[in-house]
Amino acid sequence: MKKILRILGILLLIIVLVAASVIGYLTVTEYRPADSEPADRSAAVTTGERLQEGQTIRFLTWNIGYAGLDKDADFFMDGGKSVQSADKDRVLSNLEAITSDIENRQPAILFLQEIDRDGRRTYEIDELDAISRALGMDYTFAYNYKCDFVPYPLPPLGKMASGIATLSAFAMEDNAVRQALPVPYSWPVRIANLKRCLLITRFPIEGSDKELVTVNLHLEAYDDGEGRIRQTQMLMDILEEEYAKGNYVIAAGDFNQLFPKSLNEYPIGSFAEWIPGQLSEDSLPEGFRFEYNNAVPTCRLLNQPYDPTSPLTQYYVIDGYIVSDNLRVESVKTLDLDFTNADHNPVELTAILETEQEDS
Repeated sequence: MKKILRILGILLLIIVLVAASVIGYLTVTEYRPADSEPADRSAAVTTGERLQEGQTIRFLTWNIGYAGLDKDADFFMDGGKSVQSADKDRVLSNLEAITSDIENRQPAILFLQEIDRDGRRTYEIDELDAISRALGMDYTFAYNYKCDFVPYPLPPLGKMASGIATLSAFAMEDNAVRQALPVPYSWPVRIANLKRCLLITRFPIEGSDKELVTVNLHLEAYDDGEGRIRQTQMLMDILEEEYAKGNYVIAAGDFNQLFPKSLNEYPIGSFAEWIPGQLSEDSLPEGFRFEYNNAVPTCRLLNQPYDPTSPLTQYYVIDGYIVSDNLRVESVKTLDLDFTNADHNPVELTAILETEQEDS
């Protein structure tokens, strides 16, 4: 008995030492971005054609699920079983199809979320480089998940290097900013978790002092809700500040919150382990409005592989836009891609940069 207890004691000590070593290493190497810092960008962001007042612009926002969350995927955080959802061939196949779908829509400005650059779950593929090269677009980019080793669950997620990107063939200013959002987690959970941010990119307008200011976002998903609330408030404050300067302003991305009235179309089932927050018209600054479309869901729950006939299939409308009133929206629609290559559908918006005469 003493021998057994000794062996168990040694094993317990080894486990404690290994856990302490991992936590210590992750604490030392924790990704600690500044509150506001320059975003990454490709070399030629300033060299394209400039936008014009009165011009019609097609925007597209899409959480591509790192090209690993296709119709056959489930995910442990949503009540599914999988940690590594796709092998390398599936990631490459999904990435190729996603790129083709974007190319077919020919957006002037593209907002992507959950795009990996050098992570274990996507086999160290630089997805941003692949997409930008294929589309012939320059980009700005900001990490929101960067960790040498995520130790949970089992098997562990491993290395993470993922973020949000704004792409365009039009000229961008070279001063794109990664604006940190409040982190709702404390140590030690924080050290291997997401560090959410806003990616603020500016587009000069020919013959005008105004800029088109775009804000790419992917807000908190799995906190108790307080993080999303604080992050949303920071977003609204930034939008209000840019609008007060006279700029055209548009925010796009995955809000991880239900757009108004979407719950009527897609009620939350009692089986759903993930329930998003709720966006409110009252939270918008003066001069702004939500732009979204409830006709097609933008996201599905990853509790199981996609099956539109299953009563356990849960849909959401959590992707869309916030637009200033000097942008005249012509249309907004969710593209129904049947969740074939990603767990989100892209949302397309077409708008016109109104001239000063139209503004008055």
